[in-house]
Amino acid sequence: MKRLPNLDVLRFLLATMVLIYHVPKLCESQGLPYFNDAPIFQRGIEAVYMFFVLSGFLIIRLIYRAKQNGTFSISNFYMRRILRIFPLYYLVLFFGFFFYWIALPALGIAYDSNYPFWKALGLSVFFFPNISASLYEPGGILEILWSIGIEEQFYLLVAPLLFLIRTKRILIVLTALVGIYLLLFHWEAFYLLRKYQMVYFYLFGGGIIALMEAQGRLQFLKSSLWIPLSICVATLVYFTTDWLLLPTYQGKHVLTVVLFCLFVHTAAHNHRNVIISNPLLNYFGNISYGIYMYHAIVLNFVVYLFLKGEWAAQLGAVAAIILTQFSTLVITLIVAHVSYRYVETYFLNLKSKFRK
Repeated sequence: MKRLPNLDVLRFLLATMVLIYHVPKLCESQGLPYFNDAPIFQRGIEAVYMFFVLSGFLIIRLIYRAKQNGTFSISNFYMRRILRIFPLYYLVLFFGFFFYWIALPALGIAYDSNYPFWKALGLSVFFFPNISASLYEPGGILEILWSIGIEEQFYLLVAPLLFLIRTKRILIVLTALVGIYLLLFHWEAFYLLRKYQMVYFYLFGGGIIALMEAQGRLQFLKSSLWIPLSICVATLVYFTTDWLLLPTYQGKHVLTVVLFCLFVHTAAHNHRNVIISNPLLNYFGNISYGIYMYHAIVLNFVVYLFLKGEWAAQLGAVAAIILTQFSTLVITLIVAHVSYRYVETYFLNLKSKFRK
């Protein structure tokens, strides 16, 4: 399948936004200088939501095309997802529990791990780290896994669902399901869906926009240059200002899912030959999963060095803020590169055995 343009770079930008969102949070909690007054430093959760839209866009597009060709295999689909997601997920998961329960006490660093270890571990091992993160707040390294749990739950839902639905009915069924789920998600009786961040409508929303494009239903978006330009400007405004923040929780999610779906479609299909194709940025997109998974570990290491060496007092607040952000990003890129080359690539190469 032909690789869609701009999406690798988008992955890297989103992973970087999550990183710069978490740096001031940990610095603040540890008494280090921090800066998060600009809206761009407060959009980490929204960056994850766009990740969800992008994931749903690509996964449902892939399944839909495989069904059209008569080559869709649920077992192959799951094996490919396992080989991509599980190695890093379980590596970071077990490191996180080791870090908070063994390493920090050994270093004499106080951390309140007074939650039930086996329950938290069991929830995380069996694809529910979002529930563990909400119930126990087990620490940043483990809490970022909530989004991977949502993706895993989505994979468990989407493959059998699309396997059972006739190809020509997929779009209408998914649209109805998303509409119903949005109502349930914001209904007070189903508050646990919100508490555990089960925002599946972002993933399915991305899939709906992919299907609409595949069926030629979005040609009107390509009728004028002003349409993709307006979508891109609105997305930029969303991430860099508070102008599009709606007062209601329901309104925020509806606006966000619609805008993000339109933006991902624009980047992939309505870019008017504006293609960001830099080899280095594309590579950073390839390792974006590692950037996301490792950045919390690297951030804890950087903050520990700053505290141990009392660097903030020596450098001054502004220099310390810049250096914590910069060093966290650079070290994370290095770690993600090493992981991709020497760990992930082995499993990614195995994926070809499960492709029809």
